Amino acid sequence: MMERAKSADGFLAALDQSGGSTPKALKIYGVPDDAYVSGEESMYEMVHAMRSRIITAKPFTGEKILGAILFENTMDREIEGIPTGQYLWEKKNIIPFIKIDKGLADEENGVQLMKPIPGLEDLLKRAKAKGFFGTKMRSVINSANEQGIKAIVDQQFAIGKQIISFGLVPIIEPEVNIKADDKELCEDILKSRIMEQLDQLGDDEKVMLKLTLPTKVNHYRECIDHPKVVRVVALSGGYSRDEANEILAKQKGMIASFSRALAEGLVYGSSDEEYESVLAKSIDAIYEASKSG
Repeated sequence: MMERAKSADGFLAALDQSGGSTPKALKIYGVPDDAYVSGEESMYEMVHAMRSRIITAKPFTGEKILGAILFENTMDREIEGIPTGQYLWEKKNIIPFIKIDKGLADEENGVQLMKPIPGLEDLLKRAKAKGFFGTKMRSVINSANEQGIKAIVDQQFAIGKQIISFGLVPIIEPEVNIKADDKELCEDILKSRIMEQLDQLGDDEKVMLKLTLPTKVNHYRECIDHPKVVRVVALSGGYSRDEANEILAKQKGMIASFSRALAEGLVYGSSDEEYESVLAKSIDAIYEASKSG
C-alpha cells in the first residue's frame, strides 16, 4: 500500500461524513427526512447504503481512485459480506483510511482545535487489524492568528506521532477556511509551522497532508517535496467541483481528496445507469485535475 500511496495516479475519495454531517449529506443526496431517524441506527444504515452504492459502482475502482476515507461506523460494517476496508483493497485496489477525530472544539485564537478523542488507541488497533493503511483528522483555521495556527499544527502532529506508533500513516488536515478574509496569510503561517514539524520527524515517521486548495499556485510545493511526506492531497473546502478542479490543476504534485465535489449530482432513487454515468463523470474530472497537477 505504501508504494501505491506514494506514487500511483488517482485521488482520495472522502466518504467520511460522521454523525453531525450525515443528515446534511443525506439531504443533498435526496433521501426523504422520514426515511430514517437522525442519530439512530436507521440513519447509519441509510448512509452506509449511500456509501456502498458509490463503492460498488463500476466506475469506482483503483484505476482512478487511490484511496478512500471512511468513518468508524463504515469501517465496522460490511459490503457484500466483506469488511469495508478489506473490500476496498481486495476488490477495488483502493487504499482504506479511517477518520478518527470527534469533531471540532469551539473557536479560540481564530482556530478550532480537535475535541479530545476518547478510545483512540482502541480505534487505531482495530483499524490496523482490519487492514487500514492510515487515518485522517481535521481541524480548522478561520483567521491568521499565529498562536492559534501553531496550536493546530502542534496538536495534529502530536496525535500524528501516536498514530504512527500503531503502524498507520496519519493524514494531517489543518483546513484553512476558504471564506477567511486573510486566507493567503493563514496559508503562509500554516506552511511555516508544518515545515518545522516535518523537519522534526524521525526517519521512519511518515505523514500525509490534506490541505485547502491554496490561493498562491504551488504554495505547498516544499511540503510535497519533503522526504517525510508520503503525499499531499487537497480538500475542496466548499468550492464547487469545477472550481476545485480548476484550482487543483495548477498545483504541481497535489492530488484531490474531495467529498462534496465527488458526490455532486448523485441522487437517491436514480437508476444504476444514470447514477454510474454521473459518478463516472465526477471521477474522470477529478482524476484529470489531479493528473494535471
